[in-house]
Amino acid sequence: MTELRFDRDFEARPGEMVSVSPLIRRMVANNPSPFTFKGTATFVVGTGQVAVIDPGPDDDAHLAALLNALRGETVSHILITHSHADHSPLTRKLQAATGAKTFAYGGVLPSDDEGLRLDASIDHDFTPDVALRDGDVVEGAGWSLESLFTPGHMSNHMCFALPQEKALFAGDHVMAWATSVIAPPDGDMGQYFASLRKLLDRDDDIYLPSHGPARRDPLPLVRGYLAHRRMREAAILSRVAQGARTVPEIVAQIYADVDPRLHGAAALSTRAHLDHLVEQEKLKVRDGIYEAV
Repeated sequence: MTELRFDRDFEARPGEMVSVSPLIRRMVANNPSPFTFKGTATFVVGTGQVAVIDPGPDDDAHLAALLNALRGETVSHILITHSHADHSPLTRKLQAATGAKTFAYGGVLPSDDEGLRLDASIDHDFTPDVALRDGDVVEGAGWSLESLFTPGHMSNHMCFALPQEKALFAGDHVMAWATSVIAPPDGDMGQYFASLRKLLDRDDDIYLPSHGPARRDPLPLVRGYLAHRRMREAAILSRVAQGARTVPEIVAQIYADVDPRLHGAAALSTRAHLDHLVEQEKLKVRDGIYEAV
């Protein structure tokens, strides 16, 4: 079984534009947290006429630093991996400053009536100018970005592939520093499994996630993610078989050694796993009480 190994060796100074490759630059926003690691990365693709991927949270200092770093260049496209509040809100101010069109998945999101209890809540005010679907290609001067629909972490999550460098902007789908939180009602574990398997058919050389370091030779990481999620579901089934019946009971047993600040997120991921197990008819649930089938 593939072992999941994390890489937390990542330093980033907010507001500093760093060259990642001939076609890619990165600037990290000043929003570190247990969920965002050192902050959300804004990527710039191309030179002269550029695309900006994930402008980030509504932070005027980040906007000023980004515009200053791109002085003399033209922002022709703004792409969004997904509309969590640490990724898309600054889009509105960046668009006002540059006039660039926005590109993202164009489907309708579920209602947020239940309320996501995460730092990265949904940005319901974001709607792209151009609605993308899986396989759509956005082109600029010397670069092209292929849309890869990868729901799971969020229902409108997209990765973007840069074939000129065999690079994949992975958003929050796959990260090298930690696993991605799958938070119902919008996050869906069954979709997440399918989106991970989708990556196994690709030959990208490098993943550039929205948080933390890049990962070269990324497929072992994807396999590790899949193995980790399968082991998590096996552990949940075992706990239910041993008498645990509710999400809090399962979280207390499985995540005993995890930072307590992350237990809320762990409860949401556990709920997502439980929903997936119910869908597979491996468990049944009634009024929040889970039992083996």
